[in-house]
Amino acid sequence: MKHGPYADRIRRFADALSSKGVDAFFAHHPVTMTYLSGVGEDAHERFLTIAYAMTGEVAVICPSLSEAQIRRAGLKDVRTWKDGEDPIALLTDLADAWALGSGKIAVDDTLPAHMLLQIQAALPDAKFEVGSPYISSLMRNKSVHELELLRKAGKIADDSFQAILPKIRPGMTEKALERIINEAMADRGGTPTFCIVGAGANGAEPHHLSDETHIMEGDVIILDFGCSVEGYQSDITRTVALGEPEKEAKVVYEAVYAGHMQSRKAIAAGVACSAVDAAARKAIEDAGYGERFVHRTGHGIGMNGHEAPYISADNHELLESGNCFSIEPGVYLTGRFGVRIENIVVCTGDGHESLNAEPSPTLITLQV
Repeated sequence: MKHGPYADRIRRFADALSSKGVDAFFAHHPVTMTYLSGVGEDAHERFLTIAYAMTGEVAVICPSLSEAQIRRAGLKDVRTWKDGEDPIALLTDLADAWALGSGKIAVDDTLPAHMLLQIQAALPDAKFEVGSPYISSLMRNKSVHELELLRKAGKIADDSFQAILPKIRPGMTEKALERIINEAMADRGGTPTFCIVGAGANGAEPHHLSDETHIMEGDVIILDFGCSVEGYQSDITRTVALGEPEKEAKVVYEAVYAGHMQSRKAIAAGVACSAVDAAARKAIEDAGYGERFVHRTGHGIGMNGHEAPYISADNHELLESGNCFSIEPGVYLTGRFGVRIENIVVCTGDGHESLNAEPSPTLITLQV
């Protein structure tokens, strides 16, 4: 294994598996493999897994065309197969060596069904379970270096937002503005990962896909976008108006801002995720828009755009120092407009640090 954080992560991961009596974990998702071993190979439809034993052993079963890249990552036990050969024979050999035949095996949540079914057929006496509790227990607590990368990604998003504001003009399409935002992030060293532009009624769709809708004077516009820096993600949402919007837009914005800030005031190590969600929800309910707040308050973020911890009413897990997550309450008035305000924060012992610049307390109104 090459130098860096990987040996320590694998040791801690093995301890987490052992503590729950899990004999092995089969990783498949590029982010999982990159986090644990520094190699994010995507085999597409071909069979590939990096297997981690509770003993700390690591073995790879992969297509031969991936071998060189995997060995460069410092992995030693690499078992390859060629097109036309059966990778399951390699799996059964590994299972025999690690005594997995009747063991307990956790798998990546995103392991393709065709792979899992092959593995289950080869190991009919083994017990299988989802692996997210084990890997997320590591990934949710960010190291100093990880926080540095998240801050960089957050600053790129912040700076890009300021850079694109003067470029928003009546008549341009959502798609055109999306391209401008992505270019701004790329120009500042980020790799754009997503961008939502929701103008007018489209902003009332929380996951609107930017389209050829023309942005018009008076529109309230939701801008939700992010980029990655060395694999670590940013995610920011700002809401602006192009020219003077309808009066209720400013009222809604202030309600969402109150929810955003009250939620952040509730953050501290040892506080339940559900309590942070409840703080945002109460402020918005008090303003009369509770039924229009239709999603959770936030999601964890790191190498994944969405990961644990989830800031939702039904998640009673306690926050820990080093947890990074979004705070993004929103209100959506169907057929009219939406408002969402999102910052990424990191939980500290007695509060939090925002990884984004502070949002405006009032609706930004751009001159036409």
